[in-house]
Formats: sequence, structure tokens, C-alpha cells
Amino acid sequence: MYERILSNLNRHVQLNDEEKELFTSCIKVRKLRKRQYFLQPGDIMRFECFVTEGCLRQYYVDEKGQEHSMMFAFEDWWTGDMYSFLSGQPSKYHLEAIEDTTLLLIERSQLEQLYDQIPQLNRFYRILLQNAYIVMSERINQSLSMAAEERYQAFQQRYPHFEQRLSLKHIASYLGITPESLSRIRAQRKNT
Repeated sequence: MYERILSNLNRHVQLNDEEKELFTSCIKVRKLRKRQYFLQPGDIMRFECFVTEGCLRQYYVDEKGQEHSMMFAFEDWWTGDMYSFLSGQPSKYHLEAIEDTTLLLIERSQLEQLYDQIPQLNRFYRILLQNAYIVMSERINQSLSMAAEERYQAFQQRYPHFEQRLSLKHIASYLGITPESLSRIRAQRKNT
């Protein structure tokens, strides 16, 4: 059950058997059905989440009722509302399973204890935060500087397998365009 998360850790840090056992002893398993929420606005994010199966979508709804997808998390991804998790403030986001999903969860208080007991986890989570910052910065830059067609092309290049598992509506929401605009872009690309 823990092979995937331990393999993910091993990409950046090496834990001995005792550390692996301590780490996995703090993990809780949570299964979500398709369309089930893990987090809703007003909730406080209390867990680091690792996806072992399925997919989650983080999004918010604006004052006009329009959904804006912030990110997707597939197998082998860490996810959650990092602002709420770190600050203890209520979330502004929905975190919804868009497929049947299995999560491995580590409660914040336990993670803080693990940092003291397994110092390499500090390094691991620092790397995760750095990588998340890089992706977020790239996304903001693309949103501000690229046309819709370019954003779609960048999306396809960075996440080539996402389109097979995501709806047109969700991809369009992520790109900041309407599903109709995305359909036109896709049709134009097929014709070229």
C-alpha cells in the first residue's frame, strides 16, 4: 500500500527501514468516490495529501458562479490547499475527486513531529514546496503572457496524458477559457 509514496520520497531523500516504518505509521487512508469533496470553502486543510489512485481537482467558484480550476492531482502527486494548510486559515477552494480516488494523508501535527524525528523529511518537503512554487510561477506567467492557443499547447506538452482523463470543461476552466473556445482551438489544430 505504501510503495508509491515511499518511492516518491526516495526520489529526493533516502530513509532507512526504521524511518520508513515511522513515516508510514502516521499515514491514514481515505477513499473518495467520483464527485466527492475532500475540502470545501471554509474548511481548514489539516492534511498533506498524496494521491495513490484517481484524480483530484482544486477549484474555486467566482461571484458569477464560474468555476476556475487551479490544479489537478493524479497518481503520485501531492496536493491540497497549501495556504490553508500552512496558515491554518479557512480554504477558499474545493478539492473534489473527479475519479474514484485513494489518498494517503498525513495530519499536520504528525508531520511536524516527523520533521523532528526524520530530519530528511524537512529537505523533502522543502523540495516539494520549491517545485510547487516553480509550477505556480510558470502558470501565472503563461496566464498573463500567452494567448489561449499557446496556453493549450503548453498544457498538452507539460501534461500529455491529462486530456484522456479530464473533461473538456475542466481543461477549459484550467486554461481560463470557455469550453466552446477550447473546442475551436482543438478543431483548428486538427485541421493544420
